[in-house]
Amino acid sequence: MLDFIRNHKRITQIILLLFIIPSFIFVGVEGYKRFNNTDGVVSVKREAGPFSFLHKDYVITQQEWDNAVRQQVEVMRQQAAAQGRPFDAKLADSKEFKWQVLQQLTNKYALQYAVSKENLSVPEQVVLDKIRQIPGLVDENGNFNQQKYEQILAGRGLTPEGHVAMMGQEMSMQQVPAPIQFSVIPPKAVGKRLINLFTQEREVQKKVFSLAGYKGQVSVTDEDLDKYYKDHAKQFTIPEHADIELVVLDQGAAEKSVTITENDLQGYYNQNKDRFAIPEQRRAQHILILTPRGAKDAEKEEAKKKAEEVLAQVRANPARFAELAKTYSQDPGSAKNGGDLGYFARGKMVKEFSDATFALQKGDVSDLVQTEYGFHIIMVTDIKPAVPKTLAQVRDAVMQELKRAQVSKKYAEMSETFSNMVYEKSDSLKPVADAMGLKIHSFKDLQRDPGAAAQQNPMLANPTLLEKVFSDDCVKGKHNTEAVEIAPQVLVSARIAQHYPASLVPFEKVKAGIQTAVTDEKALALAKAAGEAELASLKDGGAPAGFSAPEKISRPKIAQSGRLDMAPVMKADATKLPAYVGVERPGEGYVIYRVTNVIIPEKVDPRMEEAMNRQMQGTNSALELFSYIEYLRKMAGVEFLIKKPGEEEAK
Repeated sequence: MLDFIRNHKRITQIILLLFIIPSFIFVGVEGYKRFNNTDGVVSVKREAGPFSFLHKDYVITQQEWDNAVRQQVEVMRQQAAAQGRPFDAKLADSKEFKWQVLQQLTNKYALQYAVSKENLSVPEQVVLDKIRQIPGLVDENGNFNQQKYEQILAGRGLTPEGHVAMMGQEMSMQQVPAPIQFSVIPPKAVGKRLINLFTQEREVQKKVFSLAGYKGQVSVTDEDLDKYYKDHAKQFTIPEHADIELVVLDQGAAEKSVTITENDLQGYYNQNKDRFAIPEQRRAQHILILTPRGAKDAEKEEAKKKAEEVLAQVRANPARFAELAKTYSQDPGSAKNGGDLGYFARGKMVKEFSDATFALQKGDVSDLVQTEYGFHIIMVTDIKPAVPKTLAQVRDAVMQELKRAQVSKKYAEMSETFSNMVYEKSDSLKPVADAMGLKIHSFKDLQRDPGAAAQQNPMLANPTLLEKVFSDDCVKGKHNTEAVEIAPQVLVSARIAQHYPASLVPFEKVKAGIQTAVTDEKALALAKAAGEAELASLKDGGAPAGFSAPEKISRPKIAQSGRLDMAPVMKADATKLPAYVGVERPGEGYVIYRVTNVIIPEKVDPRMEEAMNRQMQGTNSALELFSYIEYLRKMAGVEFLIKKPGEEEAK
């Protein structure tokens, strides 16, 4: 597992595309479950609205938040590994990052509210077409590699059906911000002004007060060198580090121990045949008479009486159901359609509603059905019976599900053995490696810093693992670390082969470098003092002398050359010319820039203008979308139960 990401970047990138294409994929399908725990960080209370009886009040729990953070960190870690760059674990452990993930979770629920309110959906064929466009899953002949797709999903604990459902939900939510993102038109005057600022050129002369011209005036004492050495001790310190050994237990190791026979497959299919069938679906119409949240008994009785009156009219003439729904139903999402809810499977509505619907036959009308939203009158208009599928039809799905269950069970057994062995035989990793067929990996010069550790291997950057490796028990006791979960279903244990405490490089070894650094510091101070004195004189009207020939610079040229020290030239007030700017350049000296002219180009590269306009549109769209999401949060009743990082400290 440790080497897989580095050695299989192409496959890793495909996996990331599968799970990053949805714009809000943090917790997968399970994240859409409603929670009712008291351990809540955000509460969501929806007011009555279109199809509101589908949704219950719920909270985002601490557990859901933690799961979202872990999964987002894992996605970021795999992104970094696929791109061959280190992953900064410190960033992912920050309060600000975790708060950002929580914001994304609330955004998701706000968008779900909008999807429900607007009855948005995406046809399954559109979703399938989107999946078939994922790079890496289509060969040179344009054929979709279904086997590779299913293998990747199985590794993430998903079936194709589950992934299609998840993508459908996410693509439905993407429809909400799309009109805002593509309808914002940047103001032309603002756009023109920004393009002028970006493309304008300035004619500049410079006068350099270089270090070389002042080094002869500098004297460096032993006290100066000693002070610099002490003041910059961290710069001359070799950080604590260690050579370590490490073993990894992951699902791959468990999978090697799992064998599924034909009898296993047939038996599992027989036990779960109903789940692999297309479930029975019913189409229904309903009339809803609302009871307000927190309604008193008298109000409930009044709503019930009204519902009974409507029910009597329905029973007198069931053919008028749609007409009566348009007149009396207080569910605006379905009333305008005659109360029609379309087809749905058992359990897709709240329990009371679902149970009543599936107890009826086609054409039947229910008695009053009370839910937390009010009183419903239900008529079943059509029934699609369950459609069984043979083992041959669902063989791959059955195999994946059974294998996933067996691997999960085996991993649980192996993880317990792994955890016990690294603790009980704590003086070596060889016993657990031999017993479980695991490889012992070796890494040299591992540091405590997650950023430095990530450069060796992204998985070494786990803060908990680093804390355990450099604990007294490992450093002084020479023991294995306890089993540490560094990613979902990935356990590791490590031990130190050789420990190197932090040490200060002896003064004599760095004396020459310190001599140069101190000399440069003092020379720069003299150059800066001389330059600032002349700058003051020039601003007071002094005659310029010693300046170079003029050159033209612009913001793009500065960025392309990497000379960001020249950026102040473009910020200088050019309403009165010449204008002067002084800039300190460590290692070189002090420079005075003299701005003599500002040139606005008559024509702008159309490609640049288009890019600037797109950037402006993106910025404006983001601001508009942020405001709309805030509105949706309010409508969805989102309320944070915890303080934003920094708020408590401010109080």
